[in-house]
Amino acid sequence: MASMLMKIACMFIACMVFLAPHSEAVITCGLVTKSLMPCLFYLQNGGPLPAKCCQGVKSLNRSARTTRARKTICGCLKTAKPSFPHIKASRSASLSSKCGVAQPYTISPRIDCSKVH
Repeated sequence: MASMLMKIACMFIACMVFLAPHSEAVITCGLVTKSLMPCLFYLQNGGPLPAKCCQGVKSLNRSARTTRARKTICGCLKTAKPSFPHIKASRSASLSSKCGVAQPYTISPRIDCSKVH
C-alpha cells in the first residue's frame, strides 16, 4: 500500500512539474486588491514608496502574462477605484515605473480595458 501511495505521489509531482509552467495563473480582483493594498497609503498621501508595495506590483506583473490576465487586472482596478476616492491619478499612473516594472498601458480611470493587450 505504501508503495502505491509513493507511486501516486511521484506521478502527481511529475504532472505538476510538467504542467505548471503551461498553466495560466487565475487572477481575481481579490488577488489584485491584496497585491496592491500595501500601496494604498502612498497612492492616497504620497511619501516614501513601501517595499511591500513594489513587491505586490511586481507579483501582479509576473501574473499578467496573457492578454486575458492583463484585461482582468485592468477591470479590477477600474472597479475598485470608486471605493478608494482619495487615490491620486498621477501616483497610480507612475506606480509601475517607480517600482521598476514596464507596463504596456497607463493606469488611468479613463482606460478602456477591452483595448488592453
